[in-house]
Amino acid sequence: MNFSLEQLLAFVTVYELKSFSKAAVKLDKHRTTIGQVITNLEDQLAITLFERIGRTVEPTQDATLLYHYAKQAIEQTRTFDRMALSLSYGGLESVTIAYASFIPQHVLTVIRRALMQDFPYMKVNLLVRSKAEIKKGIQDGSIHFGLVNVFESKVVNSIDASLLRSIPFVPYASETSELAGLPSSETYIALKSTRQFVLKSMIDDDMSNRILLSSYYEVVDQQQLIIRMVQEGLGWALLPRNITNVEYDSGAIVEIELDQSRDAIQVPVSLWCQHSKQVMQVKKTIYSCLMDYLKAVDNLH
Repeated sequence: MNFSLEQLLAFVTVYELKSFSKAAVKLDKHRTTIGQVITNLEDQLAITLFERIGRTVEPTQDATLLYHYAKQAIEQTRTFDRMALSLSYGGLESVTIAYASFIPQHVLTVIRRALMQDFPYMKVNLLVRSKAEIKKGIQDGSIHFGLVNVFESKVVNSIDASLLRSIPFVPYASETSELAGLPSSETYIALKSTRQFVLKSMIDDDMSNRILLSSYYEVVDQQQLIIRMVQEGLGWALLPRNITNVEYDSGAIVEIELDQSRDAIQVPVSLWCQHSKQVMQVKKTIYSCLMDYLKAVDNLH
C-alpha cells in the first residue's frame, strides 16, 4: 500500500488532538478536507481508525497500533527533506546553540572561541532552553544544536544525537560553612537537614528522585545564582565536580565528602543537532571542544 504524507499528517494530528476541527486548524486545512482524507485512509486500509463521538473522536485499537509507525514515517520524511535541502546550500551564516542551564559557562566560552576561529564570519546564538524546547527547535529548524540532559529521554529519528558522557554532580558548600567543617561520617545527616538549592531544569527533567536529598530545598533557575548563594553560605547544592577549577566565579566553595555515598550523581549529556550537511563541520568543532573539556575535568579529578 502507498500512503501520502498528507494522509499520515492528517491521521497523526487527528489522533493527537482527538478532533477533526482542531486538526484542520493546525494543518491549515478545511475540516471537511481532513474528514475526507481520514475516510479515504480508512477505506484504503479497510479498518476504522476513529469512533466519531459528537465533535470529538476516539482512536480505535487499530489506530493506536498504527500511530507510532505513522509518526516515525513523518519524522523520517522530514529528515529526508531537510537533508536534501541542505545539499543545495552552502555554509550557515548563523547557528543557534541551546543548552541545559547546568552546562558550565566555561565550556560554552571555549566553544564560542573555537567557532570564532573556525568560522570567523558566522553568528552564534547561545540560549538556555528546556529539553522539550530544544527538541522542538531542532525539529522545526529554529535550533541547530542542543546540549541536553538525557537522563530520561527518547530521541526521534529526526534528531542526530551523540552521547557525550555523564557529568558527575557532587555536593558543594561554602568553605566557611558548618558543613565544610564536619567529618565525612556526619555530613550525610547534616545535608538532609540543611537548605538545598536545586536547579529547576533537573526537576523538569524528572531527576527529583536522584537529586533531592534535603526536605528543605529551594528551586532556582540559574546555576550561577546557585553558586553565588552557596558561596554566601545560604545552603548547599549539587554541582558539577571540579567546578571550582574550571568555572568562573566559583571560588570559596568546597566539595563535601560523604561516607554513606561516595558515588557522584551522573547526569548524561548528549549533543543534539539537525540531520544536515550544513551543520556537519560546525558539529565537529563543538564536539571536539566538549571532549577536550571532559578530558580536562577528568585530569583535574
